[in-house]
Amino acid sequence: MDGAPQSVEVPRVETEVEIPVVSSELIRRFGLSGPRYTSYPTADRFHDRFDASRHIYSLEQLRAAPQATPLSLYVHVPFCQSLCYYCACNKIVTKDRRRAQTYVDYLLREIALQAQHLGEQRGERGQVCQLHWGGGTPTFMRDDEMVRLMVGLREHFDLLPDGEYSIEIDPRTVSAARIAALAELGFNRMSIGVQDFDAEVQQAVHRLQPAELTFAAIAAGRANGFQSINLDLIYGLPRQTVAGFERTLDRVIESGADRIALYNYAHLPARFKPQRRIDPAQCPDIDARVQIFLLALRKLTSAGYAYIGLDHFARHDDELARATREGALQRNFQGYSTRPDCDLLALGVSAISKIGPTYSQNVRTLDEYYERLD
Repeated sequence: MDGAPQSVEVPRVETEVEIPVVSSELIRRFGLSGPRYTSYPTADRFHDRFDASRHIYSLEQLRAAPQATPLSLYVHVPFCQSLCYYCACNKIVTKDRRRAQTYVDYLLREIALQAQHLGEQRGERGQVCQLHWGGGTPTFMRDDEMVRLMVGLREHFDLLPDGEYSIEIDPRTVSAARIAALAELGFNRMSIGVQDFDAEVQQAVHRLQPAELTFAAIAAGRANGFQSINLDLIYGLPRQTVAGFERTLDRVIESGADRIALYNYAHLPARFKPQRRIDPAQCPDIDARVQIFLLALRKLTSAGYAYIGLDHFARHDDELARATREGALQRNFQGYSTRPDCDLLALGVSAISKIGPTYSQNVRTLDEYYERLD
């Protein structure tokens, strides 16, 4: 693979999406900061009165249910080799690859512990219809570490043959051979962080990522049978303009990505230290952000993408778009889904589970995560 940009034809269809008109008065009225909207319950709803004993009770209630339903698994890998200034994820920036080896050791211990309370000691194995590795950067791990982790998951859970198995990748750190190895592990979906193709914006947020790298990763995914490829974009970043983001959208459409997530940047430097390196005066104001979002809505729907809702788009032949048309769309803690609401078991530092009527989060620091498992 030479890394040259390659495009996929996106069918143009008539769209019934009505582009909203947003007044300046409405923007001023509701253009306020609030808890992050992409997950519910929001972060400020969590409290420390929900402890391990309550989580165990939830797992045992799930085990005792008269009819077992497939699980969704999430694995959080917190490591990144470089810092993106906009990032609000729970991550650890390091170049020491040995830290991933230790982390996998502890992940395997947690996997066994969680599976035990789901009834594995009675010979029962949870069936899994969805698996997602996020972070951080899951591809920070070496190939042998990813193999060890996947083998550990398969030892305790049955990954169904028609399941959705996705991973977040950084195209700056993966090759075509690496993507082929991910397919061999069983992954059939990938999500690629782009944020913006504009070089000045990338420089302002410390994430230099030439478009050719993204296109090469997409081509490698297609060549290795990945069923769905998602691109993440962010609007509201420093040095972004309506005209500049339109050029980014043109490249996104050219890529033929199956799904697009278009997130609104939340500048919270008091909470997320890396964001202190971003000058808010360089960020587009709320009026410009609205214009960028409406531009994206207009261009993407005209190019054959269905507007799923909130900040997601999918090609009209994608199963998310079909589920939307058929009234069967689901949303869980990880976002939109075509699967019926299923319990989510999350593994790793800071990972959030939804078991029955409960939501619970693992401890947020690596030292505490290791200490609790010890």
